[in-house]
Amino acid sequence: MKGIGKTVFSGSRIDEFQVEILGILENVGPRQSLILAKLSGGPLAQTGILQGMSGSPVYIDGKLIGAVALGFEYSKEPIAGIRPIEEMLQVTRAPAPARRIAALPWDGKLDSLLPPAENVLAPGGARLVNIATPVSFGGFTRATIEHFAPQLRSLGLEPLQGAGGGGNPGTTLGDPAALQPGSMITVQLLSGDMSVGADGTVTCIDNGQVYAFGHRFLSIGTTDLPFARAEVLTLLPTYNSSFKISTAREWVGTITQDSSTAIAGQLGRMAAMVPVSIRVRSHGAVQRSDTYQMRMVNDRVLSPFLLQMAVFSAIDATERSIGDSSFSITGELEFETGAAPLKIENMYAGDFNLPAQVSMAAAVPLAYAMQSGFDSLRLKRVALDIASFPEKRRLQIDQVWTSKREVRPGESVEITVVLTGENAAEVTRKVTYQVPVGAPTGPLYFSAADANTINLTDYRQMMSAPPKTAAQLVSFLNRLRRNTKAYLRVWRAEPSYDVGGEPLPGPPPSLALILARSQSSLAGLPAPAHSRVAEFEIDAGDVVVSGSKTIQVEVKE
Repeated sequence: MKGIGKTVFSGSRIDEFQVEILGILENVGPRQSLILAKLSGGPLAQTGILQGMSGSPVYIDGKLIGAVALGFEYSKEPIAGIRPIEEMLQVTRAPAPARRIAALPWDGKLDSLLPPAENVLAPGGARLVNIATPVSFGGFTRATIEHFAPQLRSLGLEPLQGAGGGGNPGTTLGDPAALQPGSMITVQLLSGDMSVGADGTVTCIDNGQVYAFGHRFLSIGTTDLPFARAEVLTLLPTYNSSFKISTAREWVGTITQDSSTAIAGQLGRMAAMVPVSIRVRSHGAVQRSDTYQMRMVNDRVLSPFLLQMAVFSAIDATERSIGDSSFSITGELEFETGAAPLKIENMYAGDFNLPAQVSMAAAVPLAYAMQSGFDSLRLKRVALDIASFPEKRRLQIDQVWTSKREVRPGESVEITVVLTGENAAEVTRKVTYQVPVGAPTGPLYFSAADANTINLTDYRQMMSAPPKTAAQLVSFLNRLRRNTKAYLRVWRAEPSYDVGGEPLPGPPPSLALILARSQSSLAGLPAPAHSRVAEFEIDAGDVVVSGSKTIQVEVKE
């Protein structure tokens, strides 16, 4: 059988190419089959199957049979796998549920949250894979693209820098009638001073419902991603994989479903996007300030990853990434509901890789909140302020001692904490603690520790009794210690419990028995082995504090 396909090779004009059916690949996936075909005509003899052709509709005798969706790696001829249109239409007949992903631990890599790219093994070791979706980056540095490229490629997304994606679709909807089967679209994940767009082709339009790609984009199920009509500027033939260079023109709709066989959405509907502001201030010999304004998709999986890339690029564009330096990051992540804003405040110092650390500081709290299962935590606004310094601002907790080794209830003990840094820097701080009247006898411990040590202890305690509301979750995240201070924790070697997101040290024996049954074995973690009595912040200045030391005194009668 022979037919025609439709796609855009230049501008917005829809061109035809020829299709010769070779056969059927049965059951290549769970209850899925593919139509195998050879493509010809237009520039395909020189380019082969192009990235960006995913979703190009194929017709036989005027009837739509499916979309060009898969191709063989390193093939010398344009042999394609055509996704049957019946499988694509099932995307909206049985909507996929939204993905719920464990919040922590997260390594900041998108491929740790999503399944790997699909492929079908063919004879001779060749693979029939989803045609790579070209993801165009505008306003990003080369180092940013290289840093995140492995994660993007593992998902079947091919990052392209300076090859499109820089168009500005504006803030209003264009004419949906301008979109036809075979038209080029860009699923725009980020727009503004930095932009990220994924290119593909429309397969069919049915009563305002759009079907495209013929394979998954990110397989995130129910979603809300804006897409724009795109124009092809030119084609770039390569030995590896040719692609279309395109640019976004105007918004035309919203992608609402992303499944393994297609993406689907609605024409004439504008997706809500999140305003993002990132300011980077330099405090070196040359002082400068740069502000980046963007709008980002509101998605529990994509938003943290996009924010991470944007912060990385904003730093890399103006600051050095090798050599002694320090970065502070402060800001707010605001949610649409009445939940309190999520505060971000930390500092990082070192010799290299600091942009990655700072970008993780912004992305991880957001990922934790948005992927926690609370639908009310829907992002509304992001505002970040990043300051850079040309020196390494870091101190280590070196020594801790007390004025007494034995103390009685009602008496005071003085704790001295010494922090040291480079070039023989030394900072001494003292804290006075009064043992409460009626305090039990036995060892009383004083731990001077950095924020990471204290936060890990509290996180283990929170895991035994997870927050029940979004407000509790945000409260827990805002209570996490900032790494610009040292913390002196006074504690005893006895179990502690968590009630309503707050620690409850030293409960009565009857209550402790009840709490131990409900909080002792989640995820194999025992209840925290110490009970916090008191805690003091130790201000060491605008520096990163690391390390921990513990000392004890004996409480006597």
